[in-house]
Amino acid sequence: MSDPIKHECGLAFIRLRKSFSYYHQRYGTVLWGLNKLYLLMEKQHNRGQDGAGVAAVKLNVEPGYPFMQRIRSNAPQAIADIFQQIGKEISELEEYHPNIRNHPGLMKGHVKFLGEILLGHLRYGTQGKNKLEYCHPFINRHTIPARNLALAGNFNLVNSDELFALVGKEPHPTLRFSDLAAMIELVHTFLCKEDEQSPQKLDIKKVLKKALPLFDGGFHVGGMTGNGIGFVFRDAHGIRPSYYYVNDEVVVAASERAAIRTAFNAEENEVKELMPGQALIVDETGAIEIAQVLEPKERKACSFERIYFSRGSDEKIYKERKALGYNLSEPVLNAINHDLKNTIFSFIPNTAETAFYGMLKGMEAYLNKVKVERILSWGKDFDEEKLSEMVNRRLRIEKIAIKDVKMRTFITEDGSRNEMVQHVYDITYGTVRPGEDTLVVIDDSIVRGTTLKESIIRMLARLKPKRIIIVSSSPQIRYPDCYGIDMSKMGDFIAFNAAVELLKERGQTHLLTELADKCKELQRNNQLHTENVVKQLYKPFTAEEIAAKIAQLITPARLNIPVNVIFQSIEDLHKSCPNNLGDWYFTGNYPTPGGNKVVNKAFMNYMEGKNVRGY
Repeated sequence: MSDPIKHECGLAFIRLRKSFSYYHQRYGTVLWGLNKLYLLMEKQHNRGQDGAGVAAVKLNVEPGYPFMQRIRSNAPQAIADIFQQIGKEISELEEYHPNIRNHPGLMKGHVKFLGEILLGHLRYGTQGKNKLEYCHPFINRHTIPARNLALAGNFNLVNSDELFALVGKEPHPTLRFSDLAAMIELVHTFLCKEDEQSPQKLDIKKVLKKALPLFDGGFHVGGMTGNGIGFVFRDAHGIRPSYYYVNDEVVVAASERAAIRTAFNAEENEVKELMPGQALIVDETGAIEIAQVLEPKERKACSFERIYFSRGSDEKIYKERKALGYNLSEPVLNAINHDLKNTIFSFIPNTAETAFYGMLKGMEAYLNKVKVERILSWGKDFDEEKLSEMVNRRLRIEKIAIKDVKMRTFITEDGSRNEMVQHVYDITYGTVRPGEDTLVVIDDSIVRGTTLKESIIRMLARLKPKRIIIVSSSPQIRYPDCYGIDMSKMGDFIAFNAAVELLKERGQTHLLTELADKCKELQRNNQLHTENVVKQLYKPFTAEEIAAKIAQLITPARLNIPVNVIFQSIEDLHKSCPNNLGDWYFTGNYPTPGGNKVVNKAFMNYMEGKNVRGY
């Protein structure tokens, strides 16, 4: 993705089902669970780099001894920092007890995070705040073990203020904007009430059934109680991804299937998807239940997971990303007038590479068809040289852009900084015939267009191609997200800015004022959640008109090389990713009422000149 956006957090949940002695005998280490947690978190490192946290619960602890622990870090290498601290504690123990690793009982008693239930989290801050107190897991403590609660998740809620009001608590100023702070307060309230009513046997399923319907958002959350109940739950639309794996040794849950498969060497059919509205519950004894705690609604799993966020090592995601590229081959062929001889294909590193392969596959299918038709048309009128020339025709593929990961700029003044930013990417000289070749470059998506304008297109232009075509494997991003992706301001979207420019050109800017007035009226009547008003802003224009204007907006000043932009269609997106039809950032069709409220609020902020989130 040329425009980096903060996005999906990562969740890792492990419940050991055997004694620590078992893992010591079977795998040669009492730290098997912690090692697996580390691996599970590292394999989801792509999901969070602003911070990390780990919580652990120990079962059957004597009264008076700690049973729930937590460690968090916002260091640059947060996962490594956390596990180095845990490792340091073990090393210090070994100074006094050199053989302590061979005594599982002693290890459990002395190592803080050697618990049977482990909860890990990787954070990408959608609030733009990277303070330690925002890192998950959060913990609400109590003197009664069953009323201690730890939660961590991949989610955003749009009704946090309402949740705080519901429990009658004024949030701490530093946590006012934390969705998890609101969630844990509500769940903890119901947890304590349930424990009061049934102190002998806490029913976590009842707690979740009461709390979860009150959340407006997309969520995948893991939690544990001090008395040894572990659980993971997912929103009713399945917006956020959730997977789990169970055998007789362990129960595992994570945000990505591939991470579980790698960490536990599991086959694809062994890793299950936690379906919308379901909760995976593991009680104090290790017994497992998959419970329907929310009534499932229309599945709207986030399509951006498939386009960009999740690791492409998952075989289904890999195929879907190739399909996204393949479906773009025909529009690209039309754009270059099927002139493969004078066209070079490349991709913007590195996450667009899989879609690039898919696009090439579509191009090759066309080229092979042309070869067959030409050869058949010759009849017997050919010689070896003529046949060889036709058979050996190939697509022209080059590694055009190379990102210089070491490149940093300390300059803050805009003009000088833009000059430096364009050198973040290096180019491969000598690959393009100046003035002859069209350059086609594919990217995952175009959000703001800033990196394209200030860096990539300037860099490509140094090769002096006849024409530059930027291809996006995703559709136009027109609307904010409020379910876990940091895309919340209307003015940040190049597609929105293109529509505004078109309105100006056509003398229709009155539509902006009319829509803003309508939003204000809805707000006065407490109806801001009932419809997405911003959809009407795009109605006067075709997708092609907006794409053409985007191409103009991302073309640097005084650049004489034509620039075009091709976007994925909504239809081909759904065809490529048939199980992830959540597309609200492209279509404005939000799965929850809070989505409409957020987009309307974001538009009002834009019109009022407020550079703040819509929720």
